[in-house]
Amino acid sequence: MVWIDLEKAVNVRDVGGMPTDSGVPTRPGRLVRSDNLQDLSPADVTRLTEEIGVTTVIDLRSTSEVRSEGPGPLSRVPAVRHVNLSVLPESHGMTDVAADALALNRERAAGRGPSDLALSFYLGYLEDRPDNVVAALRTIAEAPGAALVHCAAGKDRTGVVVAMALTVAGVPREAVVADYTATAERIERVLDRLRASPTYAEDIDNLPAEEHRPRAASMERFLARLDEDHGGVLGWLGTHGFDTQDARRLRAKLLEV
Repeated sequence: MVWIDLEKAVNVRDVGGMPTDSGVPTRPGRLVRSDNLQDLSPADVTRLTEEIGVTTVIDLRSTSEVRSEGPGPLSRVPAVRHVNLSVLPESHGMTDVAADALALNRERAAGRGPSDLALSFYLGYLEDRPDNVVAALRTIAEAPGAALVHCAAGKDRTGVVVAMALTVAGVPREAVVADYTATAERIERVLDRLRASPTYAEDIDNLPAEEHRPRAASMERFLARLDEDHGGVLGWLGTHGFDTQDARRLRAKLLEV
């Protein structure tokens, strides 16, 4: 895992170089994870497209978030494919204001399991939008260059999709969890960015800053629940149409030269 320092995004990293069960590490330039790309500078766009080789952006934000924030700079690059795959439930109505949708999602997560809010969110993504979780993994596998997965903070929604992709690639659990918790190194900067946006400011300040910090236990419990309930990540994916051929393609994308 290597940090990518940009001028206008703060939680960007390439998950290449991670160990796997085959002994072949994940390849750089295949999968990048990020926080919101809304404010990228021209230099950031050049670095991502020309140096890192990003050809596909997978945006996990809700339609209302995307509408509220408006198109980002990468959306104006014709060579970059953009796919919006929200993992939140959506009404698709004009009243589905981004801030209200995020608050409702937090309320639903608290109802699922208030003792570990992050775990409740993560299980909710799989319950509410299994189609888009599967589609995100397929889109990573299909990207001709680097696939960039992002949401708002690059922590929760992005964390779940990337953790599942790395697990399919054979990355050991402790390394998957370590990649997830790496966001803690930059969480203050992530929260400062979100507070500067009317879309996210109120939702962020509804919880103490420490509650936004990723905890290893949350990802460990999430993956353990998949083990217990579905026989693991591949078991859950298999029940939702992601078959062995899909798994081979994703693994090849992340590992092969």
